Amino acid sequence: MIDLKLLRENPDVVRASQVNRGEDPSLVDQLLEADEQRRAAIQKADELRSEQKAFGKKIGQASPEERPALLEGSNELKAKVKEAEEAQSAAEAKVEELQYKLDNVVEGAPAGGEDDFVVVEEVGQIPEFDFEPKDHLELGESLGLIDVKRGAKVGGARFYYLTGDGAFLQLGMLMLAAQKAREAGFKLMIPPVLVRPDIMSGTGFLGQHSDEIYYLPADDMYLVGTSEVALAGYHKDEIIDLSNGPLQYAGWSSCFRREAGSHGKDTRGILRVHQFDKLEMFVYCKPEDAEEMHQRLLSMEKDMLAAMELPYRTIDIAGGDLGSSAARKFDNEAWVPTQGTYRELTSTSTNDECTAPGAGNLWEEVNTYDRSGKDSHTPSVILARLPAGHYPGRDMHLTCCHHSHSSKQLCRQRKTQVFFIIRIAGSSTSALSTRNAC
Repeated sequence: MIDLKLLRENPDVVRASQVNRGEDPSLVDQLLEADEQRRAAIQKADELRSEQKAFGKKIGQASPEERPALLEGSNELKAKVKEAEEAQSAAEAKVEELQYKLDNVVEGAPAGGEDDFVVVEEVGQIPEFDFEPKDHLELGESLGLIDVKRGAKVGGARFYYLTGDGAFLQLGMLMLAAQKAREAGFKLMIPPVLVRPDIMSGTGFLGQHSDEIYYLPADDMYLVGTSEVALAGYHKDEIIDLSNGPLQYAGWSSCFRREAGSHGKDTRGILRVHQFDKLEMFVYCKPEDAEEMHQRLLSMEKDMLAAMELPYRTIDIAGGDLGSSAARKFDNEAWVPTQGTYRELTSTSTNDECTAPGAGNLWEEVNTYDRSGKDSHTPSVILARLPAGHYPGRDMHLTCCHHSHSSKQLCRQRKTQVFFIIRIAGSSTSALSTRNAC
């Protein structure tokens, strides 16, 4: 939700942001006019309430003969107060409606839509093959890692099973991401995946893309599409003290998305699915620390991709492709050999000028700012990683993860290095094996 103080003081900045996004700049003027009407309605209601209070004192001091006439005037004044309060409520509702329609102010992002991103850098060498490589689904099914047929039988289209070592592969990637986040000072959290409407709306997810969210009407609850929602609501109705530095959280959760409007798009395998697991980094920080924190999250995501040994590129997302609450966003996209294109694996966004009254977060003497970084979207990583190492006649190391297992006394830790290896002979693929090395 756009900050009204920012809007009043810098309307041209907000108009330019709307143009950058390809949105209607006239919404700025509509909101400014509605804000004026709201403030006028508040003033009128306050004046009438003050008059009503003074009139009540006058009645209390009046003689028995004077009171009937005064009471009649009091009833008229009471009706005026009620009318003014109803007008105030309507004016406030109109402002809030327009605030939700107005997206956050873009900060430095290129103008344009989905295809107008700017490539910041390319890392790693794109693999070349002298044969036709198998894609993630063919490899996954032949190795017993992925089962989409039974997933569709049980849950319908875009559902799947990760089986055997496929399940361990996902857990390994998530543990690697969680460990890296913890070592960087993030507090690991497993948040609720069902949230109340005020939490969902407060994080800006019930706007233009509300049709992508699963809603349970019997319980009036929403399934989250990212743990960012629950982490944003964690400090609802609290004043957050950041004098000792940013608050850094890493949320591990299952995520649910309806993928509305994607019928017939990316139907093969586990690219665009309704349920997946993800680790989300989320930071509350002061405005002056915002840009540095944004770059730090981006650097951590790149470190994760380097650990996965994936060639990737970093892109600066154009304004028209940003989410409503994002001011700027960088995506890291891995090369998928069998598709001949890059696919998003991680992203990090900044939400500078957006306030969150629904999430109820306030900081001492500063507005609400947050940084969100998606560290590991596991189906997409599997999609990119399986075919990336497909070389006949040699072992394929899928990932190398370090896990820390604590004893019951929490005083000693044993670190285990886990390698997932595929043996590929000729054009056929043998079973996956797992090797532990202490």
